[in-house]
Amino acid sequence: MVRKTKSSKGLKSLPGERGDAAFRSKCSITRTLDIVGDKWTLLIVRDLLWHGKHTFAALQGSAENIPTNILADRLQRLAEWGLVRRELYQERPPRFAYHLTDTGKALEPALTSILYWGHNVLDGGMPERLRGKNSPG
Repeated sequence: MVRKTKSSKGLKSLPGERGDAAFRSKCSITRTLDIVGDKWTLLIVRDLLWHGKHTFAALQGSAENIPTNILADRLQRLAEWGLVRRELYQERPPRFAYHLTDTGKALEPALTSILYWGHNVLDGGMPERLRGKNSPG
């Protein structure tokens, strides 16, 4: 498991761990996409942030039908990067609840911008709570 520590410049590897080698380049966009740029990760963040889904089964029940092996991998990766924390809520069998950390919650403005772009350009859906509000930025 890769542990991350927060500094004034964002997430940094602890000594002896991934560091710059974990990323393809120094570009901030590239580094962000290295963590959340696949087609599933931001949907998991969306469900944790806005849809109150905090268990594996609830996340698996999303309309996009994420395969279980991919869901497990993405949750582990999000935890390793410090965007999600796991909390044991049942011991036998072990079951965990997943919650965004402050670092994970900090993705909300980016998700909101993507949501509005998809609504305005691709005629995608808009949650009822956001209808009638001005688009961000």
